Amino acid sequence: MELGNLKPAKGAVKSVNKRLGRGQGSGTGGTSTRGHKGAKSRSGYSKKIGFEGGQMPLQRRVPKFGFTNINRKEYQGINLDTLQQLVADKKVKKEITLAQFVHLRLAGKNDLVKILGRGKLSAALKITAHKFTASAKEAIKAAGGEAIDA
Repeated sequence: MELGNLKPAKGAVKSVNKRLGRGQGSGTGGTSTRGHKGAKSRSGYSKKIGFEGGQMPLQRRVPKFGFTNINRKEYQGINLDTLQQLVADKKVKKEITLAQFVHLRLAGKNDLVKILGRGKLSAALKITAHKFTASAKEAIKAAGGEAIDA
């Protein structure tokens, strides 16, 4: 073994990357495969999202319109026919709470729940939710149930 034939142990060297910028003889010297001049040849370059080569980007060309209310409350709607199906499947008996909506994956744990009036309800249920539509409240009372605001 001599200095001229030393090699690292097998598996010790992981990368076999091109060594850039190590002189003209290496084939990757000079511009180090980056071409000539321009932003892309410089260190620290990163293209901004939506950049179109200096052309006015789409998000700036398209007109803006409308209004977004930052105080909007988003409710997860659950219809009466869904509740009736839960009764038919014997997943709910007499009472359904917000925790049960989450457990049954009808709403997320941070969602506001609103009961909507689509479908018919024949079971007398005691339902706890954040909001009810007028038609849903009527249908629940007509079926002998109770609508409780959370």
